[in-house]
Amino acid sequence: MQEKKKVSDVNRLFVAAACFVVIVAGMRMATTLLVPFFLSLFIAILCGPPLFWMQRKGIPTALAVLSILVGTVVLILILAIFVGSSLSDFSSSVPEYQARLTEMSTSLFSWLKGMGLEVPEEVLKDYFDPGKIMRMAANALTGLSGLFKNTFLILLTVIFILLEASGFPKKIVVALPDPEKSLAPLREFTESVTRYIALKTLFSAVTGVAIGIWLALLGVDYALVWGLVAFLLNYVPNIGSIIAAIPAVLLALVQLGTGPALFAALGFLVVNVAVGSILEPRSMGSGLGLSTLVVFLSLVFWGWVLGPVGMVLSVPLTMIVKIGLESNENTRWIAILLGSPPADVATAKASKKTKKEKSLS
Repeated sequence: MQEKKKVSDVNRLFVAAACFVVIVAGMRMATTLLVPFFLSLFIAILCGPPLFWMQRKGIPTALAVLSILVGTVVLILILAIFVGSSLSDFSSSVPEYQARLTEMSTSLFSWLKGMGLEVPEEVLKDYFDPGKIMRMAANALTGLSGLFKNTFLILLTVIFILLEASGFPKKIVVALPDPEKSLAPLREFTESVTRYIALKTLFSAVTGVAIGIWLALLGVDYALVWGLVAFLLNYVPNIGSIIAAIPAVLLALVQLGTGPALFAALGFLVVNVAVGSILEPRSMGSGLGLSTLVVFLSLVFWGWVLGPVGMVLSVPLTMIVKIGLESNENTRWIAILLGSPPADVATAKASKKTKKEKSLS
């Protein structure tokens, strides 16, 4: 009997793994369709709270959706006007920055050689090439700027998602025999996802604006671009701030010298410590965190599946999966393994017990 159970468990594991491989392969094939959809879903989640607030104030749904759409279009136009030209200028200037960085790194290695530290030339070419970082940054920004081509499709999808979301609870009430019991887990899931994405977007905007202003004060070229990069990569905790800082600091080094580059790095450090280590934990709580390994693996996985947009949305997508796993008692243990380690085991167990009693009631 036990052997049959073990065999069935193994078979179930293999079937689950095979389904996962098939789903990932399908997502890779459908990247051009999935990227606009995920962005539309992301924007719709951000637009949900103001839409429901206007509905509660008695504003008709069509008018509320129209006002949100106008605000979104204005924001996209501002980004396209102020950032689009900077992106194209930066891409055209990348070869010049690469040449300067290569020259500076060659001088550094020559100085080290004069100090008695022999560094093989192959190491310099293969493992220490700062110009590659600038080229990678330019390629990533080019991929992100290509999203403006799908603006109409994204906005159209957002409209339909918002219109559907406004009437979906009424459908649930009519369709299910016990709607209150069925809606409770769904409501808890959607509220958690909306709260996380809204707060993360707010703090990412604060980070991007602060970094952009600081770099502009230092005189670094394309400060708006680096502010946008800091805003986008702030969705990736721990790793994102480092990735966002490297090309901006290298550009400050090439353009202005060592002192301003150190000040640029200090600005990134201060802003990310203040926002990521002080403001975010106090507002969002420690329970929404992901372990550093999971953050890195999600960055690699979603970046491989969806490209540069997948890297930006990697943590929000993983957080949605984690929150969904937390909402079910049978899969909550997986969500705990994905999360960051609790500071106090006793407190974590008490919280888990409270959630279980709440779900049973």
